[in-house]
Amino acid sequence: MEQLQSRHRQEQRDLQSRITQKKKSATKKTRKGINDECSELARQLKERQDFELSSLEGPTKCNGDTDIPTTDSEPVPEECYGNGTEHQTPNSPVPSVALTNDQTRKPNRQKARLARRAAEHEHMIAEAAKEAQDLPDLRQQEIDAMRTLFTSKGLQEHAIRSDGHCLYAAVADQLTTQEHALMLETPLNGRTGIIEPSSPPYKVTRFVTASYIQDHADEFLPFLEEPLDDYVCKIRDTGEWGGHLELLALAKAYNVDINVLQSSGQIERIESGADKTKLTLWLSYYHHNFGLGEHYNSLRQIG
Repeated sequence: MEQLQSRHRQEQRDLQSRITQKKKSATKKTRKGINDECSELARQLKERQDFELSSLEGPTKCNGDTDIPTTDSEPVPEECYGNGTEHQTPNSPVPSVALTNDQTRKPNRQKARLARRAAEHEHMIAEAAKEAQDLPDLRQQEIDAMRTLFTSKGLQEHAIRSDGHCLYAAVADQLTTQEHALMLETPLNGRTGIIEPSSPPYKVTRFVTASYIQDHADEFLPFLEEPLDDYVCKIRDTGEWGGHLELLALAKAYNVDINVLQSSGQIERIESGADKTKLTLWLSYYHHNFGLGEHYNSLRQIG
């Protein structure tokens, strides 16, 4: 009997070692099959050992009275599963235990990473909002400074739509309110016939600007960073913003001086260069007040 029990214990240790190795090599896809296989091996060993014991002891020993002892065998290490499955204790039976959803569910690293990034983003927004509270309101400061300048110079601002045509529309408003014709009396190499007189005012001033630059290329080429034809096309046919070069072309083409007032009090004077200048146009120039960035409005004389 002692020899039989000793052999049984050795068989149980061997089986336990085999089960441990199988579970260590199991993957997520093969885990269920490995568990079933281990359970079947344990069941077969138990039935055989029970039969051997019952044959030796006689019919008084019931098959259910003998369990495969696991006291002398090593427990299944916790690392057999990478998902937190509890290992078998020395008194637990060899057959595998059904795994619950909580035991098999792995932590979702992607969700945790996204949640961490969202928290960091919210923290950055909160910090930026806090810093913004301490910054000066440049837009309001610019508006207040402009209003003071308008009052001191007897000017009234006429708002121009912020759409990329503001410079040309502001100049057109100044010319119209001062009864200066938008269409030039002397065609620029005959190009004035291309634009319809009924076109929107800003389109007329765009065309005049493009025509003047094209007819006086030598004056503007040193300041261009692209081919002349491309530059002229942008002025004439697109919503490309205008700047100092375009104001200079307008001043020369219409024989007017243009004053551009900024919130700092500085006045940028763009002169036509002619001996006798007919008119002086006034524009306001903003850095911070409009969503598109830089912007021009028309300034009309009061009274």
